[in-house]
Amino acid sequence: MKLISWNVNGLRACVNKGFLDYFKQTEADIFCVQETKLQAGQIVLELGEEHAQYWNYAVQKGYSGTAVFTRVKPLSVQYGLEEDPEPEGRIITLEFDDFYLVNVYTPNARRDLSRLELRLEWEERFRCYLQKLDALKPVVICGDLNVAHQEIDLKNAKGNRGNSGFTEEERGKMTLLLDSGFIDTFRHLYPDRTDAYTWWSNMPKVRERNVGWRIDYFLVSSRLQSRITDARIDAHVLGSDHCPIILELAD
Repeated sequence: MKLISWNVNGLRACVNKGFLDYFKQTEADIFCVQETKLQAGQIVLELGEEHAQYWNYAVQKGYSGTAVFTRVKPLSVQYGLEEDPEPEGRIITLEFDDFYLVNVYTPNARRDLSRLELRLEWEERFRCYLQKLDALKPVVICGDLNVAHQEIDLKNAKGNRGNSGFTEEERGKMTLLLDSGFIDTFRHLYPDRTDAYTWWSNMPKVRERNVGWRIDYFLVSSRLQSRITDARIDAHVLGSDHCPIILELAD
């Protein structure tokens, strides 16, 4: 099974930059996107009859939002965190026969860290939610988690220490999540690979010089470890300030 995740940073703009070509070329079984930045009725995606589409829109226009396009019919679909509808449209959970898929766009702490407290509280609720799912069946989590977990996961670790996405608090929450029974699939396969990033600033020549951060992830329940056959980053794919990431699981 091939799964793809991509923060498209505005799906309508990304479609104009080749999204559909990439979508068709990759032939993913499940394709997840974050930061769609649109409302119902603002786009019609011709993905073919074999793909069901599930959308979670933010209440605020032009902000956040997630979607999943899947060839595999889910048993159930949930938007948000249990009783919490998540008005920013950040989470979609699809239940399949042998695992849950959680597509997520984690809140950013903001440059001035004004949302750090909210972010940390959200992380606690999210981890508890994942643990409840994991008690029922394995979980695959994908999306923009807005944190570079280790120094190897960004180009300039020393200069960014304490900045949004690389605070000790955010990194600690990621460690806690992994210690709760989940695997960072990319680091599982490539523990020492450097210069592997999924997001680059829009400043001039930053992406050309590969001065990036790895903040997009596929995490899986530890008991899915034996099914991981590949986890890679399509860093050459343009269309967003993020690039797609791919996970392949044995059936």
